Amino acid sequence: MPNAINQLAELLETNENEVVEFKEAKTQYDFKKLCKYFSALSNEANLKAKDCAWLVFGVDDDKHIVGTQAYPNEAALDKLKKDVADRMTGRVTFTDIHDVTHPNGRVLLLQIPAAPQGMPIAFDGHYYGRDGSSLGALNLNELETMRAPSQVDWSRHTILDASIDDLDPDAIAFARLRFADKNSKFKEEMKDWDDRKFLDKAKLTIKGQITRAAILLLGKSESEYLINPASAKVTWILKDKDGVEKDYEHFSCPLLLAVDEVFGKVRNLKYRYMQGNTLFPEEVDQYDPYLIRESLNNAIAHQDYTRGGRVSLVEFEDGRLGRVFNWIRHK
Repeated sequence: MPNAINQLAELLETNENEVVEFKEAKTQYDFKKLCKYFSALSNEANLKAKDCAWLVFGVDDDKHIVGTQAYPNEAALDKLKKDVADRMTGRVTFTDIHDVTHPNGRVLLLQIPAAPQGMPIAFDGHYYGRDGSSLGALNLNELETMRAPSQVDWSRHTILDASIDDLDPDAIAFARLRFADKNSKFKEEMKDWDDRKFLDKAKLTIKGQITRAAILLLGKSESEYLINPASAKVTWILKDKDGVEKDYEHFSCPLLLAVDEVFGKVRNLKYRYMQGNTLFPEEVDQYDPYLIRESLNNAIAHQDYTRGGRVSLVEFEDGRLGRVFNWIRHK
């Protein structure tokens, strides 16, 4: 995170609250307590309509930087991410951990994603929350609020840390072509649009701010973390005639380009048949490319990303395609 120092300065200007917690953690910090804070901060970020919450190590209650030796290297931080994922609902873990070198000591900024709507985050089956800066059980009203269906358009939500540099140039170029096909009246005018103006016009950004939809459809593969814990995945699965899985491949963002890559995995054979009295055979594809692409596009558009689902296309070795479907992982 290029602006980690700025983020630290911004956090130090606030008081501890439902989505910000400071801990000295001079040498280490109790793992179980850390997990309770993860659950609480993630749930509170959802309730406060925030992208994320912050657990900060190396800062005392008076917001003085005292430095921390907790999780001293990259290997230890990677292990922490995995260990937290192993204990949380849906294997949710930190969006990122920023290791900041400050003149007064080392600080860790642990960035915690907001819990998805409909899926409160539990640690070992227990849901935690905050009353001000106090840690406790998530109350029943808050739990039911989080479990209720979302009335917010998840895809239009803007991402604070994202920029146009997180988008794939090839995907943007392809989106321009498709936009021009659907909006021929803009075809000439579009030639003068830079990428920022085009993305606003296509409603993939809002006043230049990157939306979740922009990351899903146009984001670089390494930008998927920006929508964590949602999963930007389309999976092709090959099964034999008895339904036993033989092969698979996952495709990530940009999903706008992934659709053709998934279709490229399907063995679309040519059938030849004689029509009338001619000796020249007619050729047809086994599967209509338009129908497959349309099904994939519909599945991507109507996926409930708040529940950590993904899209799958199943192909059978005996020449059948299963329906394109959305599935959701439950824990």
